[in-house]
Amino acid sequence: MAARVRDFLRAHPPEGAGGTAAQARLEELYQRADALAARQRRGVVTARGATALRGELKLALQSTLVRYLVAVGRSAARDHAELSEQFRLPRRGSHLGFLVAVKGMLEKAESQRDLLISRGMSETLLEALSKAVSEFEASLAVSIASRLDHIGAGAELQAVSSRMLDQVRVLDGLVRFRFGSNADVLREWASSRNVVGRSRSKVIPPVEDDQKPGDVAPAA
Repeated sequence: MAARVRDFLRAHPPEGAGGTAAQARLEELYQRADALAARQRRGVVTARGATALRGELKLALQSTLVRYLVAVGRSAARDHAELSEQFRLPRRGSHLGFLVAVKGMLEKAESQRDLLISRGMSETLLEALSKAVSEFEASLAVSIASRLDHIGAGAELQAVSSRMLDQVRVLDGLVRFRFGSNADVLREWASSRNVVGRSRSKVIPPVEDDQKPGDVAPAA
């Protein structure tokens, strides 16, 4: 609706300082809303990309690196009972819980490196595991930051949309005052501003860690 009103005003430029200022205000709000909608979508796309990468990293950690370390740790625990609870595959839960569990296991393994190597651990396993954990942690941070940015953009977009509606009401009075005797122009104007009530902008829903990628409806 705002785009149609903008185009109408470009075709029928307002007269006088007040009309010019009202048109400029709408143009400014429209540009701001357009930028917020783009920022909102970028947040969704970035968060979904990070979520997909994190899923791949988690699978690699669980199926290869962590599983290997757990096997070596269990072997060492047969002669060192104090290690029996230190090397266990993390239970299913949140990504953050998984990250904490693996980092704790990695820290313990570093302190028992020589013992674990003597039980068959590759000398480069802990380095590979540390790298994967850092990448996993980074993807989690990206998701959180992107989600917060998405939510912030959505809230601001709601506010800007409300201001645009208020501005259109001002312009409605201006156009009717100027073209009150021109039925054709008034019909064109009515078609341009056919949203007369206060409506809520469509906001792209935030991405959850376990949400599957799909089509995203652009914000209004």
